[in-house]
Amino acid sequence: MNPTKAAGLLSVAASAAAALATLHAPIAAAQAWPAKPIRMIIPFPPGGATDLIGRLSAQRLTETLGQPVLVENRGGAGGTIGTELGMRAAPDGYTLTFSVASYAVNPSLYKLAFDPVKEIQPIIQLSQGPILIAAHPSLPIKSVRDLIALARKSPGGVNYSTTGQGTISHLAAEHFMSLAGVRMTHIPYKGTGPALADTVAGHVTLTFGNVFATLPLARAGKLRAIAVTSGQRIAGDPSIPTIAESGVPGYEIVLWHGLLGPRGLPRPIVDRLNGELNRTLKSKEMVERLEGDGLSAAGGTPEAFGERIAKDIELYRRIVAKAGIKTE
Repeated sequence: MNPTKAAGLLSVAASAAAALATLHAPIAAAQAWPAKPIRMIIPFPPGGATDLIGRLSAQRLTETLGQPVLVENRGGAGGTIGTELGMRAAPDGYTLTFSVASYAVNPSLYKLAFDPVKEIQPIIQLSQGPILIAAHPSLPIKSVRDLIALARKSPGGVNYSTTGQGTISHLAAEHFMSLAGVRMTHIPYKGTGPALADTVAGHVTLTFGNVFATLPLARAGKLRAIAVTSGQRIAGDPSIPTIAESGVPGYEIVLWHGLLGPRGLPRPIVDRLNGELNRTLKSKEMVERLEGDGLSAAGGTPEAFGERIAKDIELYRRIVAKAGIKTE
């Protein structure tokens, strides 16, 4: 064979081999994963239900993956700082991001450094649950219909507390007012504790609060549970109706926790994490932890979680735009 032609064939063969090796490199890396500790970013400070659920998830992954899953708290800007760090990490499975429902609110309130739908890899939705509407005993209402009637009789006369301007509890209230055709006066607080303390004291007569902190106060008679924002009643107290079944059809605001990775995370790694965490959600420890916070296990596929995120982002964009909400 002509030496020049032979050399050319060898060059083509070498190029093909190199291309094939490049193609299979991510697959080989995914098959060897995990070969070292994994970082899980929780984009909020330590403490609280979110941190506890995130740490429990990390603990269970440590046990099932055979490598330490190390939690790193990176709070700030409503969770955007830590989340952006996670989404900019190498898509090799060694940086994961624990996410909460406020992730879907942030695109409407902050300028993000990444596309919140296209530049992520959803892995699994871990939980789902509601916000609880609860009233001070002095407020003469026992149901959503009573609340609507009172608010229509006295526009702006009902004050309600939330965990802050632009938070999900605030958006939940704005969505309720929009669908019910009423106006109430927003009293924002910096966190759940102060919001509930002033509602219990009667300085504010209504609250949109998380179930974990608000339901015990209702059980103790310090507040009156009116309704939950989710589409289904909660297992922790099925006597509390949903807003949708109480006169505001179509209303639904869902809180959730989930796990994300950066775009390009190899599918074998995504499937491994999804499978391990779906099994974890069936464990007694995780079920009790979630139910103790007024949540329930979600699970499901990465695609279903991605659909939930996209749907929520669009919902919150509409609410923020209609109400003219801006961060403080």
